[in-house]
Amino acid sequence: MSDLLALLVAVPILGALLTLVAGYTFERLGWGVALVTSLVHTAMAGTVAAQVYAGGEPLAYAVGGFRPPFGIELVVDGLNAAVVVLVAAVALGVLAYARRAGPHSPAFYTGYLLLVAGLSGMSVTGDMFNLYVFLEITGLAAYALVATGDDGRSAVGALKYLLVGTVGASLFLVGIGYAFVATGTLNMADLAEKLAGVGYGSTLVRASFAFVVTGLAVKTALYPLHTWQPEAYASAPDSVSALISALVSTVSAYALARVVYSVYTVDFLASVAYAREFVLVLAGVSIVAGSVLAVMQSELKRMLAYSSVSQFGLVVAAFAVANEAAVTGGLVHLVGHAVMKGGLFLAVGAVAARTGVRYVEQFDGLADRVPLLSAALATLSLSMVGVPPAVGFVGKWYIALGAIQAGSWPIAVVILLSTLLTLAYFLRLVERMYFRSAATTEPSADSPTGTGAAAVADGGNSGDVTDDERPVLGRGDDADFGRPSVGMVAVVVVAAVLAVGLGPLVSTFEPLLEPTLDLLLQP
Repeated sequence: MSDLLALLVAVPILGALLTLVAGYTFERLGWGVALVTSLVHTAMAGTVAAQVYAGGEPLAYAVGGFRPPFGIELVVDGLNAAVVVLVAAVALGVLAYARRAGPHSPAFYTGYLLLVAGLSGMSVTGDMFNLYVFLEITGLAAYALVATGDDGRSAVGALKYLLVGTVGASLFLVGIGYAFVATGTLNMADLAEKLAGVGYGSTLVRASFAFVVTGLAVKTALYPLHTWQPEAYASAPDSVSALISALVSTVSAYALARVVYSVYTVDFLASVAYAREFVLVLAGVSIVAGSVLAVMQSELKRMLAYSSVSQFGLVVAAFAVANEAAVTGGLVHLVGHAVMKGGLFLAVGAVAARTGVRYVEQFDGLADRVPLLSAALATLSLSMVGVPPAVGFVGKWYIALGAIQAGSWPIAVVILLSTLLTLAYFLRLVERMYFRSAATTEPSADSPTGTGAAAVADGGNSGDVTDDERPVLGRGDDADFGRPSVGMVAVVVVAAVLAVGLGPLVSTFEPLLEPTLDLLLQP
């Protein structure tokens, strides 16, 4: 059974190679190969998670038969089993959406499968350098996917993502180097023991923590290290925006939690008080700044991107609080955010495909034109705000409860403030869709501009862009694209149903997570 851990990475890589070889000879095979690969990957992820949660014990696999700490180890416990399933399920849903929405090139399907492989590797690895390798595979695939848009804006967004992402990966690598110099090992479990032996007061140990956390904070897009994210999300094709918004920063946030708990441990956070305070302040600033910047946006995809800056601040704050309630809330919000934010990007893309609108002020009377998509969009928006019983509410509730139990009152206050700001920028969408009449003129659905609007400054408002310059369809180069398919709408509706349905299921999931949290949070 543990062989499945290696196959979780190997199968998407093999699928990517097959897509690359077959796709350029028989272009229409690309989606089919990617679908079969994703179905197999999802089945394996589900099997691994069922095994872990049923047995209550982690699964481990030594790559090539070389035992750790000298060989590379793959490990799945209660914390990352949920992430593995999330990666597989969300990727499959986005692929179903992309069947109609595109892009349809072999390069897209190859990049998609490489991204799934990189994310799966980040989720299951128990080795720090191996984590860096998968971080780079994920980054390179994501840069390429963002660049699959049909205009210069995608190229600019991808270049910015590449430059900032490379800085983040380099900082992470420097941190690994410091840890290796201090201990002589890269296996996570072995590092935890040897870092404690070196002493948490060691300058090398503290420097390695600072570099590793900062590098992963760049990948997670915490403020003010988020500058790659808004343009990357806004300029990419809709399918790509949904995929990277739902998974890339999500798995990076998981990696941050894994490194903090499995490598540096809660003892390090207790011994070096300013390390915990550094992460809490970074997360708190990200929560508020991301929400404020989201309120200032008029372009939907940029608004959703800044919203992610705030939501990942919440997740990281939960992991820094480091008690059972907060970590449970952080994991629930991590999974819930992937479903809600991925669904929102897909909903925005489907709405644009049907009506051509991509700006807040164009949503007047939208519910009359696309009632089902509007209902799904409103449901996902309210779930993100934290309206009970949606998963967005449950995650925030656990995080706030954990913060109060730990005496972190500023974080509890920041969560409340962030919820009000989230309500402010999502409620204006709902209000325009259901309580205003449609404008007499609509933007043309025949515009060839794709995703190509002029880039705007970080935190700026693009409301002064004229209708002729505004993006209409995130459709790549598919000239036949006219309206969303039944499959596209179905994926959006499923995401909305999951956003509500996952909330009540958390009470069932919580006992399954307890054995892992007892192990990770013990002093």
